[in-house]
Amino acid sequence: MDIRKVKKLIELLKESGISEIEVHEGEESVRISSYHATSVRQAAVQAPSQAPVNIPQASVAPELVQDPAPVVYEGHIVKSPMVGIYYSSPSPDTSPFVEIGQKVNKGDVLCIVEAMKIMNQIESETSGVISKIFVENGEPIEYGQALFALK
Repeated sequence: MDIRKVKKLIELLKESGISEIEVHEGEESVRISSYHATSVRQAAVQAPSQAPVNIPQASVAPELVQDPAPVVYEGHIVKSPMVGIYYSSPSPDTSPFVEIGQKVNKGDVLCIVEAMKIMNQIESETSGVISKIFVENGEPIEYGQALFALK
């Protein structure tokens, strides 16, 4: 796909106020997303025989972009030992393994992470009280991602 066509699609996206557009031409496709009506956040052209072509992001005034201060939790953070899908309970009909404010002991099951069709029980490495649950049921998670905070 010609870069001029991609530029025209970006202009169309800006003018129309829509947040995303995707176009397929044979084996080539382009998907352009904009999370602000005035700036393009993501644009890439991909074809099997070509490397992706990234379109530069529109500049944003520095005073409009503020990085939130990182939140620090006291105590122990339980992190995911693998990539997979987080499940808070053994089945959809049952209550979650743990809830905020619940006391857990070392070895208690906190959740299940499904990886490659295998259900892996994640156990507490220490005793404490659940002070924060960082993920939602059914959410994909990454290796090392924070799951729980224990006080």
